[in-house]
Amino acid sequence: MKSLLMRAVEYDEKLEMIYQSNKGEITQRIVKVEKVGEDYLRAYCFTRNQVRTFNISNILSIGPLRKHRRGA
Repeated sequence: MKSLLMRAVEYDEKLEMIYQSNKGEITQRIVKVEKVGEDYLRAYCFTRNQVRTFNISNILSIGPLRKHRRGA
């Protein structure tokens, strides 16, 4: 996962993430990673429209943002 996060920083890519908060709430978010730490990442969250800090262990799924095609 760390290599994906580092590549997203290097190439300024958006990622699609499923995240579980410490309260157990699950959300799907689109993020642009700014910094990757040992156990966290800082990213601009397009769901909240602000920079957020995410605990890496709470990330359930993360990957490149899929391009949705019309009519497909």
